[in-house]
Parts: sequence; structure tokens; C-alpha cells
Amino acid sequence: MALERITRHLRFALDAFRLERAYGVTLLAVVVLALLLGAGGAETTSALRYDRAALADGEFWRLVTGHFVHLNWGHLLLNVAGLGMVWLLFATEYPLWRWVLVSVAGLAAMDLGFWISEPPLAWYVGLSGLLHTLFAAGNLRWIAEDMPDGLVIGAVFAAKLIWEQTIGPLPFTESSAGGPVVVDAHFYGAIGGAVAALGLLIYDRRLIRGERPATRGRSGGDGNGRV
Repeated sequence: MALERITRHLRFALDAFRLERAYGVTLLAVVVLALLLGAGGAETTSALRYDRAALADGEFWRLVTGHFVHLNWGHLLLNVAGLGMVWLLFATEYPLWRWVLVSVAGLAAMDLGFWISEPPLAWYVGLSGLLHTLFAAGNLRWIAEDMPDGLVIGAVFAAKLIWEQTIGPLPFTESSAGGPVVVDAHFYGAIGGAVAALGLLIYDRRLIRGERPATRGRSGGDGNGRV
């Protein structure tokens, strides 16, 4: 049951926050990074946010840093709380290196989605899209493990994404964030997380069946700002 799993993760969390596990160190590092960037104020946010014009001028670091800066302290703390919830639920579902792969997939999905499908989006900040990446990947792992609560949580998560795509941001989210919410970031992020999780699941099942991926070789031959 979900309550039992949350209890198990809470015990794990207490160990991790004592820095006995790499998961806790990683969580604290991300939180500290976000807080330090928040302390930099509006000037730091402007220099690091996803900015379409700046990207066109070659400032490609913004494809990553834009997801770790925020509009204000309320926006930042809201996302840090969300990160803690996702971590508590799903942290141990993957080893850290796989979470890195999932995160890269989510960032790539969002940045490509913004660039290709959202030309009017002048700039963007915030961690919420990446939170949807992590949530989608963790929840799919639960579903793959045949956990009944995984299907329920997945249905609620899907309903949230459908609501945002058809109606708009959830009530009160814009006032909590301090600005308009880019719901497409949540959608793209969730897609990236789901694709990465499915890829890892297929890879694992091939290994279990003893069908290691074939290695290809070559033989010699001749020759508008929102959050």
C-alpha cells in the first residue's frame, strides 16, 4: 500500500538526511543549489533563465540553468516542497545514475518542446517541469511493479495533465507561484520522464530474458515571460 511505502521512504529519509546515503546528499545538493540561486536575486535569474533570444545568441547553458532559477522565494519554496514529496515517494525506485538519465530526458523534452512548439515563449524559469519528469518516471516504476496505488496515483497525475492542457493551470497555482504557469512545461517534462522510464523498463526486461542489446560493429573495407 502507498502508506506502507511512504513509511518505508520516511525511515529511509531519516537515514539519508544524516548523509549516510548518496540519495540524501543529492537531494540536499539540489536544494542548496536552488536556494543559492534564489539568493542571487533577479539579476541571477535573468542571467540563467531559459531565454529564447539569448539562446539564439548561443547562451546554451540556459537550457539547463533555466530550470533551477525561480521568480521569487514563494515560487522556489513551492518547488522545493514538491521535490521533497517526489523524493520521499520515489527516490529508491532507481539508482542515482538512472535518475540522472531521467532528468536529462526531461530537460531535453522541455527545451525541445519550448523551442519547436512555443515560439512566443520568451522566457521560462522553475523546477516544476522537472518535478513532473521525476514523478512520471517514479510512478511508471510503481505501475511496472504491479502496485495498485501506482495505477491510482497515475490516473490522478494523468487527470492533472489533461486538466492543464484543456482548461489551464490548477486553481491557486498562479497566485502561489507569483506569475502565469507554463503548463506545457509539465506536459513536456512528464513525457520525457515517461519515455525514459519505459526505455529503462524495456532494457531491464531484455536483460532478465538474457537478450543483451546487440553491439553494432564495423568490418574493414575499401574505402513572454512565464513560470
